[in-house]
Amino acid sequence: MTAPIRVVVVDDDPMVRTGLGLILGGDRGIEIVAEAGDGEEALTVVARERPDVVLMDIRMPRRDGLSATEALLARPNPPRVLVLTTFDADDMVLKALRAGAAGFLLKDTPPQRLVEAVRAVAAGTPTLSPSVTAQLIAAVAHPTESSADRRRDAALARLRDLTDRELEVAEAVGRGLSNSEIGAALFMSVATVKAHVGRILTKLDLDNRVQIAILVHDARP
Repeated sequence: MTAPIRVVVVDDDPMVRTGLGLILGGDRGIEIVAEAGDGEEALTVVARERPDVVLMDIRMPRRDGLSATEALLARPNPPRVLVLTTFDADDMVLKALRAGAAGFLLKDTPPQRLVEAVRAVAAGTPTLSPSVTAQLIAAVAHPTESSADRRRDAALARLRDLTDRELEVAEAVGRGLSNSEIGAALFMSVATVKAHVGRILTKLDLDNRVQIAILVHDARP
């Protein structure tokens, strides 16, 4: 039998932690191994339990979810982090995605979708599609002109490391296209698209397609 997915739930609201625990714990393939009430406690709990997935509330006292996510993902062999938020248009959510979080979930996500999201993230698949990422960016990213210019210059510098074909694939990911859609648009097999995406992630030192989409967005004028 496959070992269950080990999950730590981090939220400052005990009722939210209980609700998430009941939803996820009801799935035979998921085990809630611990809870934490803030980001500081989360660091200790995750180090002790070594879960596969962390559900991380973004706004908490003492240490918020963004800071905790950054600290966790800087460790060797980090868990996958799913950000929990009340609003999808949250600048801290975008920052968490930039830091390497595997995606975000609204706290009112239907139970079955929540289970599916945890399973997907544990398998290495972000729960946030590039198209939804673009909507999130459009809703929350309103940088000043100078900061936008700096971000654009930095993104363009990183994208220069890609070949022309890899850049085409990266831009397609940024438009929210699936692998099959990219293959059809660029006249290549799905396997070739997957290979290009893998090389892009390696070259740019990124964790998932969400971060590719954000970087492509940053490079746009």
